[in-house]
Amino acid sequence: MDKNKRQGIYYIIGAGFCFALMTFFVRKSGDLPLLQKAFFRNIVAVAVAFALLARSKERFSIQKGSIPGLLARSMFGTVGILCNFFAADHLNIADASMLNKLSPFFAIAISYVILRERANVVEWAAVVLAMVGAVFVIKPSFEITSLYGLIGALGGLAAGFGYTFIRYLGRRGERGPVIVLCFSLFSCLVTLPALLFDYHQMSLMQFLFLMLTGISASGGQLCITKAYTKAAAKEISVFDYSQVVFAAIIGFVFLDQVPDIYSWIGYVIIIGTAIGKWWYMMHRKDA
Repeated sequence: MDKNKRQGIYYIIGAGFCFALMTFFVRKSGDLPLLQKAFFRNIVAVAVAFALLARSKERFSIQKGSIPGLLARSMFGTVGILCNFFAADHLNIADASMLNKLSPFFAIAISYVILRERANVVEWAAVVLAMVGAVFVIKPSFEITSLYGLIGALGGLAAGFGYTFIRYLGRRGERGPVIVLCFSLFSCLVTLPALLFDYHQMSLMQFLFLMLTGISASGGQLCITKAYTKAAAKEISVFDYSQVVFAAIIGFVFLDQVPDIYSWIGYVIIIGTAIGKWWYMMHRKDA
């Protein structure tokens, strides 16, 4: 295993832990408007990325031709955040995390179109199996929880687009903090009008939880951005499922949440498919 791939794995596991904490903190922030939560989550990320760039040698320079990719990353990332936060507020956090982690499978299909990274039969079969697993987590019915699950899956699709554009920008030599700053600033601008016209007073604890949401999200963003600029999504994305494990533990310990049997079946199918695909790819390369 080369150095870049190994570093990518470390970064993506770190991102999983940070994003699991983010999901927990946004749930603990309570009954606040979705866009208000998203704004505070992103304003912290803006501050962190701004500070990193201010101290860097290149400062705020952007690679020539990166603007379209940065804009695409920002738009899809914002949709992904809003869907993920909505799911985290209405589902148990392990389910919300799992639906968001459909993104690597979506990224296989999206990367084929955008990056011309060709997928084989095994990878396409993995995408289909992941969708089967998602059905168990979503549990389609006429109940409102099914809608919540579908919104969570939509967040995974948007994240798949977002991560594909991270890879695209990484290929162009764009720096991680630049990608994070543009994405977070874009999200703040999108959610600011709602904050101004529908601001809800927060308690001190709610404010602290939103600050922790932003801090953990910033760590996750920086790690995931670094990971996907180090290695292709199909090589390291399996380790992204560490977030579901972290979220399940946190949800059980701190929120008394226990996923039902159908969710567990979905977890096994999706994570098992991800591990099987990853093993196949590594075995094929070593052959």
